[in-house]
Amino acid sequence: MTDTLNSQGFIHLRVRSAYSLLEGAIKAGKVARLAADAGMPAVGVADRANLFGALEFSQAAKDAGVQPLIACALPVTGIGGKIAERWAKVPTVVLLVQNEAGWLNLSALSSSAFLDAGAMDEPSVPWEMVAARSEGLILLSGGPDGPVDPLFVQGKPAEAHAALAAMQSAFGDRFYVELQRHGLATEQQAERGLVEWAYAHDVPLVATNDVHYAKASQAKSHDALLCIADGAFTGQEDRRRITGAHWFKTAAAMRELFADLPEACDATLDIARRCAFVAPTRAPILPRFDTGAGRSEPDELMHQAREGLKERLRQVTPAAPEEEYWTRLEWEVGIIQQMGFPGYFLIVSDFIKWAKNHGIPVGPGRGSGAGSLVAWSLTITDLDPLRFGLLFERFLNPERVSMPDFDIDFCQERREEVIDYVQDRYGKDRVAQIITFGTL
Repeated sequence: MTDTLNSQGFIHLRVRSAYSLLEGAIKAGKVARLAADAGMPAVGVADRANLFGALEFSQAAKDAGVQPLIACALPVTGIGGKIAERWAKVPTVVLLVQNEAGWLNLSALSSSAFLDAGAMDEPSVPWEMVAARSEGLILLSGGPDGPVDPLFVQGKPAEAHAALAAMQSAFGDRFYVELQRHGLATEQQAERGLVEWAYAHDVPLVATNDVHYAKASQAKSHDALLCIADGAFTGQEDRRRITGAHWFKTAAAMRELFADLPEACDATLDIARRCAFVAPTRAPILPRFDTGAGRSEPDELMHQAREGLKERLRQVTPAAPEEEYWTRLEWEVGIIQQMGFPGYFLIVSDFIKWAKNHGIPVGPGRGSGAGSLVAWSLTITDLDPLRFGLLFERFLNPERVSMPDFDIDFCQERREEVIDYVQDRYGKDRVAQIITFGTL
């Protein structure tokens, strides 16, 4: 970055995407385009408590030629004070990822916020955990929604200084005192104390804008979004509001806003230089099945499929000559082996058989997987595809390589037993569950 950029540039470090449900109004994939259009070389997404948009944002940033800064506005307890307004939530600090170690630490902190918050009304983590997982992370003090600013506003400078000192102690030169100017009285009341402490302890200041929406003209629409979140009405006086300044401002606008503290804008560029991480994409990691019989996965699949089809044909009246069944079976097994999915079929068959053997109701199969004769032979499904003229090509096709996907319905009351079995059988560190992220 040139000296010209240092004197004129600015980088938004804390944009809230739509994954900050009912707070942010910008799709994660569009944040980078906003930065590119504004001439910013980097941009940071910091959603509240979560990293849901990290991968989507990273890939979009790469495509737009913008450096992604992965961050999180993490609710933290056990340090500083609480936000004064009655509708306020747990105070947040901003953590930005510098490298892979920081990514792993921030992922752990975000997960803990949701899984270990206990009786808290919302996700949060104790400060001690943040301090213990500080490696690879840059800390911003949090601004008016953080744990420090409210203490200055409430006339408790000693407590504010103690909180700032704790942050500096844990993060060292990776700690920045955050300043925001959205026109709020609380920001003005806290700023002098923040600046004086930062100068006295040689801690850099950083200017941020808490971006909720893309354009200034969207302020009214975003106000309605907050009403939806809180079950309030736009004409209601006593409700949560934000100012009309929470949009994706240009670098020039931010430089003008902080003309008296240019170093606070310079710090955004310094922080971008210190971060070098993109959320990685990985090819699907195919599971391995321990045959336990000295056979390879392809051979085990062929063995189980043949034995299973024999049993099926003993139980039902074939809908076609048996030769067609065997020809179709050999053909399907060949494609499954060619595409590298024997282990997938064997594992799915294994836990479905376990569920049925333990009296747990399992659906007969639906979706394109019902077109597989191998799946019927392995009791993954209970539909004979030849009887109903179902096509295997809709499920697996070498000309359209994609992961196989069985739609399986387990009894709602006993589904956890199946999940526990899979974790015990294959190892908890090798089992994951799909999550669906909500946005509005």
